[in-house]
Amino acid sequence: MRLDKLLEQEKLGSRRKVKALIRSKQVSIDGVICMDESQNVDAALQEISVGKQKIKQKTHVYYMLNKPQGVVTAVKDRDHQTVIDLIERQDQRPGLYPIGRLDRDTEGLLLITDNGQLGYQLLQPHKKVGKRYEVFVNEQLTALDCKAFAEGIVFADGKQCKSAELTVLASSQTSSHAYLDITEGKFHQVKKMFLSVGKKVTYLKRLSMGPIQLDKTLEVGQYRMLQKEELQSLLPYFVSHKKERV
Repeated sequence: MRLDKLLEQEKLGSRRKVKALIRSKQVSIDGVICMDESQNVDAALQEISVGKQKIKQKTHVYYMLNKPQGVVTAVKDRDHQTVIDLIERQDQRPGLYPIGRLDRDTEGLLLITDNGQLGYQLLQPHKKVGKRYEVFVNEQLTALDCKAFAEGIVFADGKQCKSAELTVLASSQTSSHAYLDITEGKFHQVKKMFLSVGKKVTYLKRLSMGPIQLDKTLEVGQYRMLQKEELQSLLPYFVSHKKERV
């Protein structure tokens, strides 16, 4: 949530008065004066103070879902079950949505939150948020394929992907098992990257996104709240550049 909106909700004054508080250096986040009214904040993760008053309102929810195949990464869909449909009624919140997307036949890690600004930051290309996938393909993967991925796969339309790391775990003439690490997320990118080297993806699962790794104990279709340590690892995506020490 934006800092100015949070302070307004805390009844610290009108939007205009709240902005004046921020500009007069009366607001701090984790001991650092914040001059950015648009700063993304969450009182559950950060110590937010206005003078000597601490804000304690829990602002957002954050879920880790082990997405199953056959479910679409959307808030609503007329024809298919969505990832939001998998969230129990008591855990639903207005504005809940998935960060990024996974294809309907892809499994694995999906972050779901009502913190729109966090989702926006995690998807910004300049943030270079890494994602790891477990991949099975229908042919043998070679050192030449690894080299092509490292140099940046070029699609038929001329678009070039950023350098990616392909780690082959097992390979035969009829199938291969690998990890793929990328820092972008174009439409159907992973499948198209393998097609570019003549291989078809037969199974795809996302294992991590940024600092968050899929909980191996989480069954397909299950979800849980992010733990404190996981939430703390996301704080760099909240940080504002318009700040100074108290």
